Amino acid sequence: MQYTPSRIPGAWVIDITKITDARGFFAMTWLPAELSERGMNPSLAQCNVAFNHKRGTLRGMHFQKAPHAQAKIVRATRGALLDVIVDLRRDSPTFKQWDAVELTADNHRMLYMPEGIAHGYLTLTDDTEAYYHASSPWVPAAESGVRWDDPAFAIEWPFRAVVISDKDTSWPLMT
Repeated sequence: MQYTPSRIPGAWVIDITKITDARGFFAMTWLPAELSERGMNPSLAQCNVAFNHKRGTLRGMHFQKAPHAQAKIVRATRGALLDVIVDLRRDSPTFKQWDAVELTADNHRMLYMPEGIAHGYLTLTDDTEAYYHASSPWVPAAESGVRWDDPAFAIEWPFRAVVISDKDTSWPLMT
């Protein structure tokens, strides 16, 4: 796999290395030793899938509060999405800054985010599916979020979302 650091310290863009032949390709997507070598949390406690019917569906910005904070690796297994992360670690040099990566079923790219990062995405096509690993289980009492449109982050979404849950529109502003 190829690892490219994100603008957010501790976050990585991961590209698979394809071994191709007449059948198609094979690639490894989970190498805990390689993740650890780069300071990533290789714990795997939960795998999730989210399916979105419409282009323009926005999910986010979500995180879990300590001591249940989660590191995550996200990829699109169908369709395409713009995955956005926001650094909420107060001691980080990129506190309140964001980065975005286009994840598609065709590019097979993944995004790793460490604990303390809010995460969300906007679907770029109809019928988009996101699959992700989490380092710790979901704990309802630890669930939290921040607004996707918070001026404190000034996230540059490529277009206006058309589907957003009531929960995601009601997260507090950090400003």
